[in-house]
Amino acid sequence: MRITVFGAAGSVGSRVVAEALSRGHQVTAVVRDPSRFAGLPEAAVPRAGDASDAAAVARLSAGQDVVVGATRPAPGRESELAVVAGALLAGTAEAGARLLLVGGAGSLVVPGTGGTTVIDAPDFPADWRSIALACGEQFAACRADTRADWAYLSPPAVLEPGVRTGTYRLGADELVVDADGNSAISMEDLAVALIDEAERPRHHRVRFTVGY
Repeated sequence: MRITVFGAAGSVGSRVVAEALSRGHQVTAVVRDPSRFAGLPEAAVPRAGDASDAAAVARLSAGQDVVVGATRPAPGRESELAVVAGALLAGTAEAGARLLLVGGAGSLVVPGTGGTTVIDAPDFPADWRSIALACGEQFAACRADTRADWAYLSPPAVLEPGVRTGTYRLGADELVVDADGNSAISMEDLAVALIDEAERPRHHRVRFTVGY
């Protein structure tokens, strides 16, 4: 399978690249700054590109089976998320590639609350609100799109570097929690879930989530 990863040098993107390569896929690793090529695996094809440019996305997605969007804006530039989502949707639609977009958890429903979302929960950290709202706009851009074949992956409440176990549970619009009410997954296992979805598509034009 031919996979392009935007944000390939980031925390999630780098793990997606590694997971895809470990399964024998051909990976094009896209970063905005060519100086970051040095940090990419030798087996990946390095490319410089701007995920907010639909024409660049279309060019880098041409001939690819799946495109993964794993970019994250710098603090203070959260509004770029929706812009990038629009460009990724337009570019992949033009190229005929499937889009798997890594989003946020803020719009997921907290189990047992009668519909309260993560961002509206009383204990939601105030300093995360800007990025959570931006992720909501990112998801809205997907839902408004009428051309692309997309799937939107919302992570659980806690997403951190960790161990690849190869196991996870799937959800839809509700936060996946364990028996103790914890919602978490390692970035390594989030990458497993993304590449599993790339290899065996189960979600089309919908959101899904994962957790232990």
